[in-house]
Amino acid sequence: MHSDRTDAAPPQPASTGSPDRPPARPDPPTGDDTGPGDSDRPEVTRPPRLLLPAAGGRWAVVLALAVAASTTATVLLPALLARAVNQALAGAGTADGRQLIALIVLLTAAEAAAQYAAPRSSADAAARIRTKAIRRMLAAGPAAVARMPVGDLVARLTASAPQAALAAPALVYSAAQLLMAVVAVVALTLLSPLLSLAFLATAPTGYAVIRRQLRRTTQAGDGYQRTQAQLASGLLDALSGSRSIAASATVTREIERVLRPLPHLSRLGHELWDTQRRTAWCTGLLAPATQLTVLAVAGTQVAAGRLEVGDLLAALGYTGIGLSGLGTAQSLLDVAQARAGAARLTDVLTLPVRRVNARPLPAGPGRLELRGVVVRRQGVVALDGLDLTVPDGSWTALVGAPDSVTSLVAALAVGLTEPDEGTVTLDGVPLTAIHPDELPTAISCAFADPVLTGATVQDALGLGPVPLPPARLRGAARAAQADTFVRRLPDGYRTPMASLVLSGGERQRLGLARALARDSRLIVLDDATCGLDGATEAAALHALREETAGRTVLHITRRATVAAAADRVAWLHEGRVHTVAAHDELWPLAAYRDVLDGGTPGPRPAAVKASAGD
Repeated sequence: MHSDRTDAAPPQPASTGSPDRPPARPDPPTGDDTGPGDSDRPEVTRPPRLLLPAAGGRWAVVLALAVAASTTATVLLPALLARAVNQALAGAGTADGRQLIALIVLLTAAEAAAQYAAPRSSADAAARIRTKAIRRMLAAGPAAVARMPVGDLVARLTASAPQAALAAPALVYSAAQLLMAVVAVVALTLLSPLLSLAFLATAPTGYAVIRRQLRRTTQAGDGYQRTQAQLASGLLDALSGSRSIAASATVTREIERVLRPLPHLSRLGHELWDTQRRTAWCTGLLAPATQLTVLAVAGTQVAAGRLEVGDLLAALGYTGIGLSGLGTAQSLLDVAQARAGAARLTDVLTLPVRRVNARPLPAGPGRLELRGVVVRRQGVVALDGLDLTVPDGSWTALVGAPDSVTSLVAALAVGLTEPDEGTVTLDGVPLTAIHPDELPTAISCAFADPVLTGATVQDALGLGPVPLPPARLRGAARAAQADTFVRRLPDGYRTPMASLVLSGGERQRLGLARALARDSRLIVLDDATCGLDGATEAAALHALREETAGRTVLHITRRATVAAAADRVAWLHEGRVHTVAAHDELWPLAAYRDVLDGGTPGPRPAAVKASAGD
């Protein structure tokens, strides 16, 4: 059963369904795993490394300037303070007092500006990243976007984007802290080479600890975000099938399934916190040890007359500045998280986008042809050299198992996915060469689980590139056996969709009406009547035959009543069309009846006198 939720194809939870709506079978995969053929291969434009665009923006520039000013003031402060102290002790007064006050004011203002600019920069970066990702997903279309489950995409937009947006503050602060550490070592060397040696005797240990913990954080952060995506995917699956889950009394089992990744998520979260704790603990012990070592050496230098008292204060100040390099631990941890988020968003930003190299679609009767179509899913061949012709003006039923493979043919027929090999043409024009805006007017489709969007019922029925008159919408609803129940609604066709609770069969009838309302040359129905009772389906099929007279119809089904109503039946077996014949000719074959009854065919069915493919 194919859903028209073409943004993803998550596995559906097992359920028994409801009387009006049978159990949902998995949606067909509508994304490409290996890409289409050479001539119509989507163009993949890889964006630059995400950390760089994430670090851009107006507030990132403000942050960089503020941190640069703060860094400059910080490294000048110990030297200016030492000079003032030495002048005071020498009785020369404090001529540098004003400069010292000005430097402190500059430092305070720069820190305040940086504290304001950092979160603004991250927020702006997250917004830019989400905008780019959403634009890319929409441009890629359902065939490419369906490579990832909806929950995974949501997690990437909601969790990975803010993580990647940490790049600007993290990179700026990391660079500033490392620069201050280098300047501090140089300043200690200028005061006395022994002071820099004392500093370097202990400080490198802290940097080694940071580097080790950084690797752990990168691995744990990536795993944490992936597990978050699994949890979100499972939750969305359960929510979309909540009615079926309740009807089948499998709530407890579904809760266990959704929460199955939670222990792993908890373990990774504890690992992240443990990494930060270990880093803080090691650097917290190392800082006093380094300060005491430098202080002892500086004290001996003062006692020996090689340094002045002010130089002792400067040594302590530069030691503190040098130890601020250990503060890069948190900044580098943020960089690691940003890299993990950027890596996951890169998958979205590199979704293939088809080149729009459209040619006009000539007028035609709606002849659909699939030639040599090969489609692979996760390394498995789903369709293996499929040849199928749906003659213009005819009604062709496609039957076969498994359901996901037959629904894949429907996705190919309406342009929701592209074959890895072979071609799909409408009136001789490849679907990949038809402009995306023109394709919906040429092909209408209805699914077993339609998504009805719009403010009112009338809006939902008229969804499409061109508005349709109300009379046409109501005529299509009558043909789909939906007009009667719509008129019983409080406001009829103007009833708000948000206030409706529709059964599966009612939604199917509205989906059928939406497809019939368009004057399309080809109509593709993917098990679009499976939720109707026998009497309603019979009436709908009769009305559909009249409404679609002269138009081409491809009806994917597993119901004998639908197959019997078709002009001919294409029997799909092992990824190919085995036989094309009338339903009455195929019915004596047990394997054919097993397919219609929902069973799985056994050995390859015996051939009947009919053409395969055409």
